Amino acid sequence: MIEALPPGSTIGILGGGQLGRMLILAASRLGFKCHVYTDVPGPACDVAAAWTIGAYDDQAKVEEFTRTVDVVTYEFENVPVATAEAAQRIKPVRPGPKSLEVSQDRLTEKRFVSELGIPIAPFASVQSVGDLESAIDNIGLPAILKTRRLGYDGKGQVRIENRDEVASAFESIGRTPAVLEGFVRFDCEVSVIAVRSGAGETRCYDVPTNGHKDGILRRSTVPSGLPAAHLARARQIAETIAGALGHVGVLSVEMFHVPDSDSEPLIVNEMAPRVHNTGHWTIDACPVSQFENHIRAIAGWPLGTSERHSDAQMDNLIGAEVEPWRELAAQEGLCVHIYGKGEARPGRKMGHITRIGPKSNLR
Repeated sequence: MIEALPPGSTIGILGGGQLGRMLILAASRLGFKCHVYTDVPGPACDVAAAWTIGAYDDQAKVEEFTRTVDVVTYEFENVPVATAEAAQRIKPVRPGPKSLEVSQDRLTEKRFVSELGIPIAPFASVQSVGDLESAIDNIGLPAILKTRRLGYDGKGQVRIENRDEVASAFESIGRTPAVLEGFVRFDCEVSVIAVRSGAGETRCYDVPTNGHKDGILRRSTVPSGLPAAHLARARQIAETIAGALGHVGVLSVEMFHVPDSDSEPLIVNEMAPRVHNTGHWTIDACPVSQFENHIRAIAGWPLGTSERHSDAQMDNLIGAEVEPWRELAAQEGLCVHIYGKGEARPGRKMGHITRIGPKSNLR
């Protein structure tokens, strides 16, 4: 158990992006103030009670920031572990540094999940072209080569179809430490948004199916229509990982659905120790969103319901897709969320829209 923070307390958020912005909006409903620490001003700064600009590896400045808040959380997973540990020596950091450490390195993450007995794609560590050749001998082709750190939205990864592509593939990721993953033939990707309290209570939202284009999430839909037993297994996997991490707050776990598998219909792809794009639909389709439940968990409050009252389809607004905002706002039943970013660059998430409708009997 952790002591509950009363309304009026200040939550410190490492990171100034749209996830921080949505966390702040949820926290304000519960009477909390938020102080953002970020290396560059972002959407979260527009709605925060206070914000500090500083490098994430400037431990002295992070410590100064930490003394102004009552608990620290983060909205992205690339906060240096040493920074989180420095903050934790002063105030609670939730989720803890272990969640960061495991999720920041794909090799560490895969080993961690595999040791829990949870199915993942075959993988191998790659440090050189020679390592990559050996990994292909064991795993086969096609396969996906991914950087161990920092890749997101399709960045830092390349698909290899034949051996003639080996050298160019390794060059394309900057000849950096990587992981080769065996290709999984799946019918869809799903994700579990789980929230775990300091007392170990875990709740999961309904499992959406997710569609991507060019490595970027385009759409999440609930209900998924997958078999109930498969959805229960997906939630069990997420709960197991959250418990093993001692995680407090929201944890998202992306999985491949392989319905024809004889042994396991779900293969874990990756996880993020934070609120997640595939859970944005919860803002409009649930009484308590993923953002509010994250705030509740890190503040020591009782968790809210994870049930949904509506079916939902969430679509990201990427780049220029945000420009017809007037037409979007005019559509009946469409919930519009614009993040307040500046230039609408290609590939940049500028907002999202959610269509909600009467709840079906599907899960």
